[in-house]
Amino acid sequence: MFDTTLLAYLAYVAISVGLTVWVGRTLHKNGRAFLVDVFHDRGDLADSVNHLLVVGFYLINFGYMSLALKLAARVGNATEAVEALSYKVGLVLVVLGGMHFFNLFVFSRIRSHKRLVEAPRPLPPDLRLPELPKTANGGIAAG
Repeated sequence: MFDTTLLAYLAYVAISVGLTVWVGRTLHKNGRAFLVDVFHDRGDLADSVNHLLVVGFYLINFGYMSLALKLAARVGNATEAVEALSYKVGLVLVVLGGMHFFNLFVFSRIRSHKRLVEAPRPLPPDLRLPELPKTANGGIAAG
């Protein structure tokens, strides 16, 4: 009466699209503050990069979901459909998590580089600090 494989495909697409959109919106909403810090309080640049990241995120994930749609074998019953579906959705979740942590890694590196660039430069090795006056007993006088 109905094709179990087709139902598994439809469930996979619905669950995967739902998860991808939910994660994309969450990253877009909560990533702004982080990006504003990374881009030196330039909200316009942070918003632009945030939007571009979400577009790329959707393209990669929807592309992956399309490529991974086909099942290796036809499913004959509901149990096989659930097993195939859980495997496919699990792969989508691993890809989503991997992309999230890769983005965090890249932006934390940018943030660290920003701190290094803004840090005060060290003194040259030949520069000497002025001598402090000494007290009668040989200690250093308080300022």
